[in-house]
Parts: sequence; C-alpha cells; structure tokens
Amino acid sequence: MLDGFFRPKLALRLGLALSLAILPLGLISVFQTYEVLKEREVLSGTALLAQTQQAFSDSRDVIHATLSVGRTLADVLNATDGSFENCDVVMRELVEQENAYIFAGLVGPDLNMVCASGGVPEDQQAVTSIVPELSSREIEVFMHSLEFAGGVATVSVLVPMFDGAEYRGVVWIAIQMNQLIDALAEAAPDVDLVLFGADGSIIATANYTDMRRAVLPENRTLQELAGQGRQTFRDDNRFGITRDFAVIPLVPGKVFALGSWEPQQSGLVQLRYEQVFALYFPLLIWAITIAIAYIWVHYLVIRHVRRLRSWMRLYAAGRGDLDGARLDNAPDELEVVAESFRAMTRRLSEQERELEADLREKTVLLREVHHRVKNNLQLISSMLNMQIRATKSAEAKHLLRRVQDRVMALSAIHRYLYMARNLSLVRADTLLDGIIQQLVIVGTLDESGRKVGVATQFDPVEISPDQSVPLSLLTTEAAINAVKYCGMTTGMDAWINIALKDVGDGNYGLSVVNSYVAPTEEERAAHGPGYGSGLGSKLIESFVAQLNGTLEINQFADRYELHVVFPVKWHAVEEEG
Repeated sequence: MLDGFFRPKLALRLGLALSLAILPLGLISVFQTYEVLKEREVLSGTALLAQTQQAFSDSRDVIHATLSVGRTLADVLNATDGSFENCDVVMRELVEQENAYIFAGLVGPDLNMVCASGGVPEDQQAVTSIVPELSSREIEVFMHSLEFAGGVATVSVLVPMFDGAEYRGVVWIAIQMNQLIDALAEAAPDVDLVLFGADGSIIATANYTDMRRAVLPENRTLQELAGQGRQTFRDDNRFGITRDFAVIPLVPGKVFALGSWEPQQSGLVQLRYEQVFALYFPLLIWAITIAIAYIWVHYLVIRHVRRLRSWMRLYAAGRGDLDGARLDNAPDELEVVAESFRAMTRRLSEQERELEADLREKTVLLREVHHRVKNNLQLISSMLNMQIRATKSAEAKHLLRRVQDRVMALSAIHRYLYMARNLSLVRADTLLDGIIQQLVIVGTLDESGRKVGVATQFDPVEISPDQSVPLSLLTTEAAINAVKYCGMTTGMDAWINIALKDVGDGNYGLSVVNSYVAPTEEERAAHGPGYGSGLGSKLIESFVAQLNGTLEINQFADRYELHVVFPVKWHAVEEEG
C-alpha cells in the first residue's frame, strides 16, 4: 500500500544513486576539513590560554613566591625542635622586608597563634574566623580581612607544617589585596581578570567593586569552571556581552585564573564565518555536482521518458495517430524504446479494429436473436389472444390472460434489448415503464374495462441482462396480484404504486403497494377454484431468489405492500474482475 502511495520518480532515484556514488568523496573532504578546523581551534584555544597565563603572570608570581616563603618558614621553624625561638622576630623581619606582606604568623595544632609579625594579639578572634581553612592541613589561598590590622582586605596563604607525619601547625602569610588588584589591572587594557578559589569564591579581580561578578560567564559558575580545569569557551557575561573566556589553574586544585577577552576576528574559540564556509564547502561542491548531473540526466533521459509517458497517456485516452511521433535528439537506446512503442501501437490499433469489427458482427447477430425471440413471443401472445376469444369459460379466460401478460413481459424485455444501444446493461426504469404501460392501458387493468389509479416512480437504474428477466416477471406478477386485490369492483378508489429505487450500498429496491379489499365469496366463485391458489406468490418468491434478493410482504386492513431488495449483480462482477 505504501509503494502505491509513494513511488519515487526516476529523477529522484537517479539523484539518490549519484549522491550515494560521490558521497564517500564528500565525506572524506568534510572529515579532512573538520580535522584542520579542529586543529586550528585547538591552536586558537592554546593561544588564548597562553595570553591569559601571561596576563596573570605577576599575580601568579606573587602567590607562588608567597607559597615558597611559607614552605621555607615551615622548614626553618621545624628546625627549632618545637621551641620556636625568635619566631616573632623572623615573622616581623619578613613583613618589613617584603612590602607586599601585611602579616605573617604561626598557628599551632591547637588553633592558637604561636607567634606573629606584630606580636600575638590577645584576641584570638582572627584565628577563630578561619578555623575551617586552618583545619584542612592543606595549602589554602583565600581572601580574608584582618580585623586586628584595621580590617585591611588581604589574600591569606596558609602552608601546613609537618615534621615527618606529625602536624606541627600552619604558617600564615597575608598579602595586601591591592598588590594583586594592581597587578591584574595593569596586565591588559581590554581584559577582565578574576582570581577565584575551588569553592567558587572570588579572591581578587582587576576591578574589585560591587559589580565584580558581572564580568563572569552567565551560564557557568566558578565552581563548575574549577572542576573542569584548563579550558576555553565563548559565552555572554552577566552584562549580556559576548566574550571569550579562558581558565587556567595557578595553584592546582586551589587557585584558578579566569580571563575574559573581547572576541577577535581571529576567532580563538568558535569557528568563524570563513571556517564554517570551509567546513560546508565540500558539501556545497557535492550539491552542485548532483545538480549538474541531474540536469544532464534530465536532458539525456528524463525528458525523453516524460515524452514517452505523454504518448502513452494520449494512446490510453484514445489517440491512435502516434506513428509519426518522434523524440528530440534522444540516445539510441531510447529511440529503440520509442520505435517499439510505435510498433506496439500499430499492432494494437490493428487488433482493436479487428475486435471492433467482430463486436459489430456479434452485436448485429445478438440483436437479430432478440428480434426473432420478440417476434416469436408476440406470435405466442396473439395465439393466446385468439384462444381467449374462443374460450367460453371466464376462469379459463382469466388464466389465459395472466399467461399472456407474462409472455408480453418477456416480449418487452427482448424488444428493449433489440432496440438498446448497450447490450451489456439494461435500463431497468425504462424496461419496467414499458411493461407497466403495456399492462395498464389508460389505467385499465382488466378486460372488464374497470380502471384503477396507477402511479410509478423509477430511478435511473442499470442492471445486467441476466437480472432483467426475473425483475420484469417479478414486476408483472406483483402488478397482476395488485390488480386482483386492489378492490376496484367495490366502488372504492383503487390504486397501485410501483417504485424502483437505488437504496445505496450497491442495492436496489422494488416496491409494489396497492389498496386492498378482501375478495367476497361471489368473486371467488366467479373466478373458479384457481382463485387465490398462491401461484403468483410462488412465482414471486422464485423470481426474488433468482435476483438473490430479500422479500418483505406487509398486509394491512387497507393496503398490501411488497418490497424486494436485491444487489447490483453487474457492479459486483465488475469489481471482482
């Protein structure tokens, strides 16, 4: 069913075949271009990371130098065997010699400050505020305000001190925040630089204001970036401005640097317009190749195939003068097909002429048969009429008249077939109308001259000749019975309605409805013992069976109804064929 609904045309099939033929070349070209662009993207990302690392070089040096100093202090203090003599002096000299430092101290394992560059403060609140960092026993770098130093913002660096496996405390060095901020601000004019920790907290920025988080990427958090490590990407910042971002670790796992760069024409991360064009250029060439191939296929094959198809449609529509039809500069293979088609049309035309001649001859013979049968039936009717006039018995006359009506019904069928133009189908409405007119001469339905009102209503119905005989005889018998019981001898209004309708679903319905008056004893006696014998009913049932129909009879006090529904036999045969 799907094949009939969607059948690809020749052009589509050829295009698909050509596409599959050159598809490997296109895929190879696309793959090679993609690899080149991918390598270029990696190089662009590497260049961006290198620029970001260069921009953070001063800040990185400060943090790494502080870590080195912290490790050195831890080694020196470990050499005192736990006495920590002159610890305050060492811390104070360190702060005095290095302007970047504002504080240096040692916190013991019990989280109490052992010594400090400015002396151990009596209030240990400063230590208490960074208990989580002091308790981690790992290197920590974080932004912290020193309350005991006047609330100065600093970057605290914690270096744990171990003697073998024994934890002996942590060296705490505080760098002035301004040192890092100034270093970031002077790194590059059009770059937003941010130092942040693994937990997503900002350590320092080039512009450390309330809007410092606006330069961060809109769709990624700092904690996510710390988890992904070294990377480059393009995103909008929280101002809604598209930027190129680069992330590098300064202290592995602890401190990370984020650089936000203005996108350049070099397209450091994303593919530029020309890169996209280079990627899809092989596909464009592939599509152009397919289009050119299709044009040539259309010129060499498809247009000639369509021409042949138009010839076939013309021939199917009845055009037989195609012997002079020619293709325009077609290949030899298609010219052979065209010549074969022309030869076939010639042979078919000759065979069709022979069949038409045979058909005309057979039609003439068949019409002659119907004509002779009609004449013979009319001769029989005339003989019956002579016998009726010669018969003295009223009962015999009545029976012979009924037989004559049936013979005339058959004669009407053959007269219709003799005069019909189409012998394969019979217009049932025309046939029945002729039979009723023959039975009812100006409303007279009996030789007595009594009249009855007859109304007919026939749809334009076509049936097969095989159905015409039982249908005509059925209508005749029903009309005869209607005349018998319509009550025209009682002085009442007698009427008969005959209808043939198309009831749908390939079925036709015949209805004969008449007024009804029960016969009196005198009428039964006048017609003899054969009156009401049921012969007509048996004939009706036999004719209904021949039509393969259903019979329904309804008898009421004032009317008698006969309804027959039968299938359209010729239509069913046509569908089977």
